[in-house]
Amino acid sequence: MSDRIYLLPLWIRLWHWTNALLIITLAVTGISLHFADPKLPLVEFALAARIHDIAGLALVALYVLFVIANIVTGNWWQYVPKPPGVLERCVKQGRWYMVGIFKGEPHPYRVSEEANFNAMQAIAYWVIMYVVMPVMLITGLLFLYPEFAPDRFFGFDGLLPVAILHYLTGAVIIMFMIAHIYLGTTGKTATSMFKTMFTGWYEQH
Repeated sequence: MSDRIYLLPLWIRLWHWTNALLIITLAVTGISLHFADPKLPLVEFALAARIHDIAGLALVALYVLFVIANIVTGNWWQYVPKPPGVLERCVKQGRWYMVGIFKGEPHPYRVSEEANFNAMQAIAYWVIMYVVMPVMLITGLLFLYPEFAPDRFFGFDGLLPVAILHYLTGAVIIMFMIAHIYLGTTGKTATSMFKTMFTGWYEQH
């Protein structure tokens, strides 16, 4: 079996980097809005609000295209952990990330064109892309168009739970992105997986 496979088509790479740019933009402007301090602005409030709104709408459009492209191309299957032994493989993968990698142990999973992700990655990416991301986008749209938010929710102002969910899901995505960048260094070399996101070619461990 070849140690180098063409893993990521151009549309996935373009989506990945555009998605990353928009999320970074939303994180910076979102932090500026949430922790606004006129004396120490990360980005000036009014400007941050405009950029956040535009980037948010762009991310909604990009997400819709992502879902459609996943269905049309069949790429959605990559986000489904392949049986059997999913839990066992998740435990094995987690142990490697926490211990094995530092001992120089071989990677427990061999990437293929049919299954790009190990079981742990597939579950994590599915949760992020099909649970957390939609909640963040929907709550963001409700902030942008508050007339569609409920007036009251469990006795609270209708926008309060929207605000909490938007903040929490945004924080989860930022933490996931940080972990994602770190795990990107666990390839054959510290930079090989980043190269894959530019070229589409993946080097086996």
